[in-house]
Amino acid sequence: MSCGKHHDVDCSVILERVYVFIDNELESADYADIQQHLVECGPCLRAVDLERMVKSLVARSCRESAPVELRERVKLSIRHVQVEISEGRHPELD
Repeated sequence: MSCGKHHDVDCSVILERVYVFIDNELESADYADIQQHLVECGPCLRAVDLERMVKSLVARSCRESAPVELRERVKLSIRHVQVEISEGRHPELD
């Protein structure tokens, strides 16, 4: 990706390091360089913002739990399969 302007940090370097940047796992100087690049480069800023949004959506969906009825049905199905296996039956072959 190129934004058409000269930068101290190449766009490909930004995109390669987007996850460590978003997670604040960079050294201060590296973080500052990337932050400055994002101020000057709209395409990279949009790419980083998109990755932040995706990460946020994934994190939010991982916190949600299944409805109680669904969890109970799954537990019942698991117990049923465990009984069949313990009795020597193979449910996937029946």
